[in-house]
Amino acid sequence: MSHTKEQNKAVAHKYIAPDYYLMDEMFTDEQKLIRQTVRDWLNEHITPYVNDWAQNNECPVHLKEAMGAMGLFGPFLPEEYGCPGLDYMSYGIIMQEIERVDSGLRSMASVQSSLVMYPIYKYGNEEQRKKYLPKLASGEWIGCFGLTEPDFGSNPAGMLSSFKDMGDHYLLNGSKTWISNAPFADIAVVWAKDESGKIRGLVLERGMEGFSTPEIHNKWSLRASATGELVFDNVKVPKENLLPNVAGLKGPLGCLDSARYGISWGAIGSAMDCYYTALNYAMERIQFDKPIASFQLTQKKLAEMLTEITKAQLLTYRLGQLKVENRATAAQISMAKRNNVNMALQIAREARQILGGMGITGDYPIMRHMMNLESVITYEGTHDIHLLITGMDVTGISAFR
Repeated sequence: MSHTKEQNKAVAHKYIAPDYYLMDEMFTDEQKLIRQTVRDWLNEHITPYVNDWAQNNECPVHLKEAMGAMGLFGPFLPEEYGCPGLDYMSYGIIMQEIERVDSGLRSMASVQSSLVMYPIYKYGNEEQRKKYLPKLASGEWIGCFGLTEPDFGSNPAGMLSSFKDMGDHYLLNGSKTWISNAPFADIAVVWAKDESGKIRGLVLERGMEGFSTPEIHNKWSLRASATGELVFDNVKVPKENLLPNVAGLKGPLGCLDSARYGISWGAIGSAMDCYYTALNYAMERIQFDKPIASFQLTQKKLAEMLTEITKAQLLTYRLGQLKVENRATAAQISMAKRNNVNMALQIAREARQILGGMGITGDYPIMRHMMNLESVITYEGTHDIHLLITGMDVTGISAFR
């Protein structure tokens, strides 16, 4: 049976997040208020429409200023730059709520927050912060992050993009690919090598001559998100657009730590939505004169889903504590990103089986989550690379260098 937008909205407002270990008791009243406020807004403005956007491969750019007004961009950055000034636990909660609805929307928000606003705040100067951050926080501007290249993904140090000092400006050449937000971004934080071979960050603005952002089409995944390339053909970049306070891979990798942290929370949101959908369907779907929730194999699936979600919630809550205390390591973040995305993908597959043929339709969110998670398990560090990061951390030996 097809659901109307009003029916989808009614279902969304009934959503109850799984909390088997009573973790709500560990969140502050402010954090729970933030979560409920974001959840209510998403249920009203995103959930009823997101399937249509995904089906039509349409990114809801028209909501960017509303998302900014909701505090979804740069929530962990200071209020003096127009940002909410929250902590990283609240950032994780927000990412979880957005990805409960759709990974593509979470990508849009986390790229803006962790990969664009964070490096400008962390590695930029005060003039750059004041110029860019308020407009990014409000959603007036949307940004993207250029690191991955056609031939260099897991090995970003091999990048070919480079720039030369031309006296009164820099001249940038190269390209980036698989860039979320690229087709409509107003600015791009781009990583390229200077003449000495050091990796530096540059802020590019749409309209710079020689700078183009062609869109990548024919995606089966993240269809409510826009993905593209960044092409640099003798782009003249003003010298004041260089991020002055970082050099080397630690710059972009520091951004990725913040983004991967958000992903570790967000993926749980996808898993929770798939579990909730499967549980409700199993309680209502009658076969052999009783609901399929009464059968042992269905209960096994549901019990295992809830167990894995609970384990991921505990893992990520502790990671959030460490992040708030500025003690979370890159390796700890890698472990959580890898575990939680894989967990969510497995739950999406099991949930789809509970729904049978209905699981592949747009009447339910499961297939959309599943296809989105096939991208999330690869981007910002593949499943295998994150495993090797843990291996390197425990042995002291790099297996990929």
